[in-house]
Amino acid sequence: MTVTTLASTTVASGLPELTAGRLIDSWRLDPYALVLILVLGGLYAWGVVRLARRGERWPVARTVAFAGLGLGAIALATMSGLAVYDHELFWPAAVQNIVLDLIAPLGLALGDPLSLALAALPQERPAARRLRAALSGRILRFLTFPLVSTVLVLSSELAIYFTPYFPTALRHGPLHELMYLQLLVTGSLFVLPMLTRQELLPSWCSHPVRALLVLLDGLVDAVPGIVVMTSGTLIAGGWYASQHRPWDPSPQQDQMIGGGLMLTIAELVGLPFLIAVFAEWVRDERRRTRALDERLDRELAVAAAAPTPTTTTTIATTATTAATAATAATVTTTASSPGEAAVPQPELTRPWWETDQGEVGERFRRGR
Repeated sequence: MTVTTLASTTVASGLPELTAGRLIDSWRLDPYALVLILVLGGLYAWGVVRLARRGERWPVARTVAFAGLGLGAIALATMSGLAVYDHELFWPAAVQNIVLDLIAPLGLALGDPLSLALAALPQERPAARRLRAALSGRILRFLTFPLVSTVLVLSSELAIYFTPYFPTALRHGPLHELMYLQLLVTGSLFVLPMLTRQELLPSWCSHPVRALLVLLDGLVDAVPGIVVMTSGTLIAGGWYASQHRPWDPSPQQDQMIGGGLMLTIAELVGLPFLIAVFAEWVRDERRRTRALDERLDRELAVAAAAPTPTTTTTIATTATTAATAATAATVTTTASSPGEAAVPQPELTRPWWETDQGEVGERFRRGR
């Protein structure tokens, strides 16, 4: 396994020919990305442990998604062979960016860190109040509004590739790290609200609407790859021309490969994203049904525990019932011929939805 440092890959001189084996074995240390991974992972682990100490269980699948897919994708993009060769060839840099923009946010969102933070933090602590205020604030609501976040993702990628931003980032390490963070944040602004249990989206954005938005986003995510693949202008052409080696593909072929990989990965990510939205939809319906059942159970328990009628009320009710029965019998006997048997009359009762005071009866009355 080849391990290099961040400084040695700022200018990709002396790198051997890129093969599948070297792409897998070559790694470098990115201190900025490592700090980000440790901070995010440490905070998430703290939340899980805190819930466990209170006797509450956080889903293991969410932890695996956050750590394995989310943090793992960040490490893969910033410290694997993609990062080692991103100054040598364009296509590793293109794959890096799409991983940070699509795959890493999906993994982080599947872990639902916002719900974990709100559950782990004591409600009376200032940190919990500040977090709730931030989640309900106008700035975050605007940035996570579906169409706004989609435009941010698209404009972020196009600005990177078709402005001097990307060539400048290749020459300056700190700006390159800032570009990584920008891709991760803009991607999370769209994905995280779609999958979290916290209400970050408008009320009209139900789960069916979210599924349609994910389909639309899949089409939008394909745009940068198509534009890069078909563009007649070389992206960071001067930089990659100066780094060209005899074994490298031509700059035009390199850019076509990068655009094709961007398009392929974007479309592949769309399917699991859509499945995740449907899975969250099913879980939300189950939570609503369970909450309704618990409410109905409480109402039935209250009704069963109600005090019995007083003796006076019982006597009056009995007398009224007897009088009603006698009247009904008289009418029946009068209406029947002397040779015919009396036909019993059905008991007259009010429909159940007129007397039921619970949630189901109330909904039925509104519907009628």
